[in-house]
Amino acid sequence: MPQTSSEALKAASALKAAKMYYLQDLTMGAIATELRTSRSSVSRLLSFARESGLVDIRITSPFDRGSALEQDIHSRFGVTAHVVPMPESISDIDRLERVAMTAGRILGGFVDSNMIIGVAWGSTVGAISRHLVAKPVHNTVVVQLNGAGNTQTTGIDYASEILQRFSSAYSAQIQQFPVPAFFDDPRTKEGLWRERSTKRLLDIQARLDLAIFGLGSPFAEIPSQVYIGGYLDAEDYRSLSEDGAVGDVATVFYRPDGTSSDIALNSRASGPSLDRLRKVARRVCVVSGVQKLASLRGALAAGLITDLVLDESLASRVVEPDGRVSESAQSDRTVA
Repeated sequence: MPQTSSEALKAASALKAAKMYYLQDLTMGAIATELRTSRSSVSRLLSFARESGLVDIRITSPFDRGSALEQDIHSRFGVTAHVVPMPESISDIDRLERVAMTAGRILGGFVDSNMIIGVAWGSTVGAISRHLVAKPVHNTVVVQLNGAGNTQTTGIDYASEILQRFSSAYSAQIQQFPVPAFFDDPRTKEGLWRERSTKRLLDIQARLDLAIFGLGSPFAEIPSQVYIGGYLDAEDYRSLSEDGAVGDVATVFYRPDGTSSDIALNSRASGPSLDRLRKVARRVCVVSGVQKLASLRGALAAGLITDLVLDESLASRVVEPDGRVSESAQSDRTVA
């Protein structure tokens, strides 16, 4: 029998409470405050979630049933979404932490032995790395997707810390990519890319089974690392503005419609091209904050994402009518 509206509402509330309790480690008191209900009501919702199968005692992910937003995102953009419930009033710092915590717990389900995992360093991936759940595997490699050096630092310590956390969680070998985030001259990059030591790392990147990344955006309250770490100067910002860039993945920029051709800075970027990234079987994007809406829409239009972890407010915004991927962009993505 189809659910009545009251039954559907109860199921949705139970799923939201279960996600907060089991995936975000919130207390029943904190959940009651966010849902504007009592602790006893939260307890009943959690019991209903277990009894109805939304939560399985074997720790089967409740995400598999999906919320309305997750289903809407899948139907519009063809990606598997994991929406993290939280109030709109929460700070962007707490929002990122809660999304990162959820992502850290989900990623273990994607990781297996004999895999090559590409990691793009940044504020979001750094937060995720602190919440990874240990899953020992064998013969798995974690490779850095883009360089981290700039005129002020090599970036090795920063990137290494993130990679080491992934390595520790999954008993994986680390392959660092010790090059600048952006080269001063595209010809320098072209020459280095011909070196055997660099070609070895590029070959590993070309065989990725899983890519994990956040989205860069100059508009976020928590600025993306590439925009605050001394990687770009005034001329770079002017160039990006003229080329219409709205965001980046692993230092490779794209426009609102997902295109990236003729963006000048990309010729100097160390990250994988968007064409190469699209060839990776599973591409996990983790993003939080409505300030990254334009960046997320561009990434979806570019077909860069297969699995998406995001907060509830951003999910609500991205499925609004003006968040749809255009027919032409869908066609381009299919061709790619």
